[in-house]
Amino acid sequence: METLVLKGKPVVEKIYQDLKEQVDHLDTAPRLTVVMVGQDPSSLSYIKSKTKAAAKIGIDASTINLPEDISETDLIDEIKKILQRDQPHGILIQLPLPPQLNVENILLFIPPQKDVDGFHRCNLGAMIRGTKAHYPCTPAGILELLNYYNIPLSGKNVVVVGRSLIVGKPLAVMLMEKNRDATVTVCHSRTANIAEHTLRADIVVAAAGRPGLITAEMVKPDSVIIDVGTNPVSDPSRKKGYKLVGDADYEGLLNKVAAITPVPGGVGPLTVAMLMKNTVQSKLDSMS
Repeated sequence: METLVLKGKPVVEKIYQDLKEQVDHLDTAPRLTVVMVGQDPSSLSYIKSKTKAAAKIGIDASTINLPEDISETDLIDEIKKILQRDQPHGILIQLPLPPQLNVENILLFIPPQKDVDGFHRCNLGAMIRGTKAHYPCTPAGILELLNYYNIPLSGKNVVVVGRSLIVGKPLAVMLMEKNRDATVTVCHSRTANIAEHTLRADIVVAAAGRPGLITAEMVKPDSVIIDVGTNPVSDPSRKKGYKLVGDADYEGLLNKVAAITPVPGGVGPLTVAMLMKNTVQSKLDSMS
C-alpha cells in the first residue's frame, strides 16, 4: 500500500494566498501583538515563525517582551496597556508561561474577539454551542488539512488520543459538529487499552505528547493518521543535538496506512496559518 503523505505546506500556501488577497483590499493592515514572557528558546522560535507568516500576508505583527519574573498583576496591567495603546485586532500570550502565572486568569483579560489563539472561555463556549468564534488554531488547522485532501468525516469513526484544552478536547467537539458528523472517541493516559479503540478508527489523531505511541499494530490498514506530536528526541548527528518526532511511528506506519502527516511539516505549519486567519477575521469583524 502506498501511503499518501499529508504535507501541510500546500494547505498553508492556499490559506496564505486567500488571506493576502483579503488583506490587500483593506485600507489598513490587521494588527497582531504577541506577548512573550521570558526567553524560552522554543517560544522564541514559534514567535519567529508567526512574525514571518504575518509579514508574508501583510499583517502588522509586533512582539512585547516581558521579564520572566513578572508578577501576574503586572502582566495583566501590561495587557491592559497594550489593548489601550496599540488597539490590536489580535493579541496572544505565548505559552507556556512561568509557573508563577495563572494562564486561566490572564486569558480572561483578553477580549474574546481579539483572542486569536481561541483559548478564552467565551470562545471555547461558543465553539461547543457551534456559534461564531475564534476556534483554537491547531484543531482548526487539522480540519483545514482534512478538507484540503478530501478526507471525509461524516459517519467516520475518529479516535483522538489526548485530551488537552489546546488540541484534544476542542478537536473532539469540532469533529462532532453537524456539518462534519464524525463519531468521536477520546483516549488519554488512563485509557486501559488504547489499541482496542484505535483498531476500530477510520482516522486517528495522535496528540498525547508521547513519541512513537501509535504503531502499525494499533491501526487499520486503510486508516488516516494525523500526528500532532512534536517531541524532541536525542540525535547527536544533528546540529541542535536532537530531532523532532511525532506521537506516531512514522517510518513503521508508512506504506501500511492510507495517509499520514509527517513531523515536522504536517500539522505544525497549519497552527500558525489558522492564527493568521483568526487575526484577519478579527480585523474584518471590527469593520462590520
